[in-house]
Amino acid sequence: MTDDPRSRRTFLTGVGLATLAVTAVTAGQTIAPLAPFAAFAPRRAGEGPQGVPINRTAEEAGVLDLATADTWRLIVRGGGSTLSFTRDQLLGTGQTASRLPIACVEGWSTTADWRGVRLLELVAATGQQHRGVRITSLQPSGNYRVTEMGPEFVDDPTTLVALELNGEALSLDHGYPARIIAPGRPGVLQTKWLARIDVLS
Repeated sequence: MTDDPRSRRTFLTGVGLATLAVTAVTAGQTIAPLAPFAAFAPRRAGEGPQGVPINRTAEEAGVLDLATADTWRLIVRGGGSTLSFTRDQLLGTGQTASRLPIACVEGWSTTADWRGVRLLELVAATGQQHRGVRITSLQPSGNYRVTEMGPEFVDDPTTLVALELNGEALSLDHGYPARIIAPGRPGVLQTKWLARIDVLS
């Protein structure tokens, strides 16, 4: 049996073209001028509403009506107390600015300027000693609709119930009317579209 030079040439040409195609659609991950052509690259930092990528929109989460309703309130429960805050009331509470990174399991990360109320202050307002909090989103379903946050995050003064991102009110896709932002937590645990915070004792 002998090799057919034409078949070998066809095979090598095919391999070369495939390699070129893969390089063309992924080169933008490392070569900035080619970024628009990086079709299979993960989301890039700086892209998305307010300069921060998102992995789930408000529409996809099914919260558009609830998040924009005039009746929205953030409920904070603990120590036999139930506190209720409108967004305006939260804005009227002492505001704290935190410059914190946010990272996603999809492979992107970025740092942004957040502003809002320290979570610890809202927890302290219930009068209950805590061992963490349970956070519930407006999302009707999903693996991260309800999450828990340990005391190391609650006690951190940079952990916020965030109301603003990069100098603007949170966009709907970034968690309007209020969201959690805490240092060192994966993006999927930075709960958006807050509904309730329960103080754990």
